[in-house]
Amino acid sequence: MAKHISPIALGTWSWGTGAAGGDQVFGNQLTEADLKPVFDAAMAAGLNVWDTATVYGMGASEEILGRLASDYPREDLVLSTKFTPQISPDVPDPVDEMCEASLKRLGTDYIDIYWIHNPADVERFTPGLVGLVKSGKVRRVGVSNHNLEQIKRAEEILSAQGVHLSAVQNHFSLLYRSSEDAGILEWCREHGVEFFAYMVLEQGTLSGKYSTANPLPAGSQRGETYNPLMPRIDQVVASMRPIAEAHGVHVAQIPLAWAISKGTTPIIGVTKLAQVADAAAAAQVKLTDGEMAAIEEAAQEAHVDTRGSWENPMA
Repeated sequence: MAKHISPIALGTWSWGTGAAGGDQVFGNQLTEADLKPVFDAAMAAGLNVWDTATVYGMGASEEILGRLASDYPREDLVLSTKFTPQISPDVPDPVDEMCEASLKRLGTDYIDIYWIHNPADVERFTPGLVGLVKSGKVRRVGVSNHNLEQIKRAEEILSAQGVHLSAVQNHFSLLYRSSEDAGILEWCREHGVEFFAYMVLEQGTLSGKYSTANPLPAGSQRGETYNPLMPRIDQVVASMRPIAEAHGVHVAQIPLAWAISKGTTPIIGVTKLAQVADAAAAAQVKLTDGEMAAIEEAAQEAHVDTRGSWENPMA
């Protein structure tokens, strides 16, 4: 029987502290005890896809996720993590070595989806995924933050050795549709490759919680990035409120439902029980063509560029 996979993935970028961790990027100080009820509620709701990366807190996120996951049968979980080229060791097979370290932190003998986190060197690092699949350490492989040319090249490298690209994970939201404009979503549909959309809520700015009057945490990276843009983002959130009311849901569920309607698997960062509830309900929301068009128009009129400092243009 095929493993159940929820239509929304849960992100753990904000779990754990340290370099590129939750305290620096998101302005929080979450402990494992804080996150356990969130994890348990998600699993109870059938949300079983968990996305992390070695670089999130330099292993801290993987360690927390691994300990929380240990309370559940492994076959009930879909664990996704990433190889980040910029922190790879100078060894003959850095992809394998970093995967081994992730396996230990996650407390598992296989990873469901293993990603190359960014296209720092497609030719050098992509081949490292082949051995992981053939050894059984990894079930599926993907690439993240790659443009269409790089995605196609990764598939060429893998397929030459009998392995295929299974997934692409890029920044994609109402405010940032570069992967759609560049033809990546279309290519994924044509080739049976799953597209995971991260930052669908733009680090909370499209959730309805934040506004010009209620800005993101001062001193955090996301506050520095988004607070100056909030006057224009407020317009987008305002366009979603009547649609959310019509469907009897929170504003945060509308961008998620939009992303699902686009044929993607959205990733939502979860740190609170309310976020789990939003994620569980969003998959049930079916937006009309008119509602999709209205919020897309509002987003286009806002004309904000939310491309991250780590991202290269997709088109």
